Amino acid sequence: MKITSYISVAFLAIFLPAALLLYTIVPKKARPFAILVASFAFFWFISEFLILYLIASILSIYLLALLLERLKSKRDSALQAAASREEKKQIKKQSQSKQLAVVIAGVVINIGMLAVLKYSPFLFTNINLFFRLTHMDAAVEVPQFLAPIGISFYSLQAVSYIHDVYKDKIKADKNIARVALFMSFFPIIMEGPICRYADTAYDLYAGKRLQFKNLTFGAQRIAFGAFKKMVIADRLNIIVTTIFKDYEAFDYDGGLIALGAILYTLELYMEFSGTIDVVIGSGEMFGVRIPENFRQPFFSRSISEFWQRWHITLGTWFRDYIFYPVTMSKPMKKMTKSCRKKLGRHYGPLPASIIAFFCVWLCNGLWHGAGWEYIFFGMYHFALISLGSLILPLTNSLFEKWHIDRNKLPYKIFAIIRTALLVCIGELIFNARGLKDALKMLKVLFTKFTFKSWVDGSVLSLGLDIHDVIILILAVAVVFAVGIIKEKGKSPRELIAQKPIFVRWPIYIALVVATVVFGAYGAGYIPIDPIYANF
Repeated sequence: MKITSYISVAFLAIFLPAALLLYTIVPKKARPFAILVASFAFFWFISEFLILYLIASILSIYLLALLLERLKSKRDSALQAAASREEKKQIKKQSQSKQLAVVIAGVVINIGMLAVLKYSPFLFTNINLFFRLTHMDAAVEVPQFLAPIGISFYSLQAVSYIHDVYKDKIKADKNIARVALFMSFFPIIMEGPICRYADTAYDLYAGKRLQFKNLTFGAQRIAFGAFKKMVIADRLNIIVTTIFKDYEAFDYDGGLIALGAILYTLELYMEFSGTIDVVIGSGEMFGVRIPENFRQPFFSRSISEFWQRWHITLGTWFRDYIFYPVTMSKPMKKMTKSCRKKLGRHYGPLPASIIAFFCVWLCNGLWHGAGWEYIFFGMYHFALISLGSLILPLTNSLFEKWHIDRNKLPYKIFAIIRTALLVCIGELIFNARGLKDALKMLKVLFTKFTFKSWVDGSVLSLGLDIHDVIILILAVAVVFAVGIIKEKGKSPRELIAQKPIFVRWPIYIALVVATVVFGAYGAGYIPIDPIYANF
């Protein structure tokens, strides 16, 4: 059995029910092992022998975390026996040095595997490009590696585990099965979210009994995720692929380029958030709480807020393991102290923050892919966020002078639209076939923009007919309505659950029927592959 997506017959109709059945029939103590077997089987189905990389990652963090605990235990024993303060200081320093070496080893092993498998072709290709540009008579062979699906996700989980043990946020787990389950749990292994050990590991290993509410609520979330992916994302894939692939051949104007950027942003959200709905719903069926990865991002009023609502677990990982360590390092603290005296309370901390943001967004771009377009994508958002911080005092002054209330609805709408457009420009860069194509498309967008192609029928020549357009508008309206309910702090599922059965079931049936009837599959449609599984 080959599983290519969470939203597929192979997963939803065969694998997930089989895993639930296995989990149900085994004794309580064996339930965690049932999930572990299912998880390893799932990884084999999607990556086959590349499962060896996952096993290597699991073994590395398990053994290194135990070594960290042993070093801490030796340190504590030595401290008790120490006679002087100077001796204790020396013991702490030596232990800290050894522990740091262990953490570095864990990072090198896990990020090293990721770097070699994912980035070495990009590196060697650019080395050869440098040789050609400098007219050097030299070349290196570009290696080609197969990387397991999900390596970008589980590698970050591995680093977070070893780091949290080092920082005493958690204890090293002696149960290797629990560590393995944390790393390999099948609903999250392909596209995340990126989990933390303290939040999910013990929940996963608890072997909770299946409950009717968890099963029904999980199924509802899965159904909504499938609706977003199959009805909207897969349908948009036709027009998005056409625009990004053929923009030069058909001499598209800036209007169609803009439309392609907007529709790709919508497609990406529907595919990724729809997949995460299936992931969270699958975990919910087992009684496992998987962290949310989206929180209505298109209601954001700034780029910073957008990235607090989009791919939340990736953003918090970069915050905790890159941004904070950089800003809290001794050189940055010293610089901030000096700059605060010279530049004041607002601008004083900015140099350190901007340096940290540069590291975050460089890593963010590279995490998404080995290509200059991804680095440019990261630098684009770095520039926007940094610029926003730099001009904040000026904008605050202007708003006060012009009596603009940011909490009033007109400004909120303006800010939401502005942020969404900036995001769409970033996604245009993200989805281009390379940095060269991205720059060409941006040039056309800003020099040949016109709305003419939106209304003259050109859109209907890109693979969709009027019926597809109507289905898209209605489907997006449904998702938007659900987003509004959530933005108000309410749960759509809880609201529906409170309704009488003759109201609830027609809603559930309508969702499933709409997905089956209006899903974009069959002749003429090209279902989109899992986008983030490739990162």
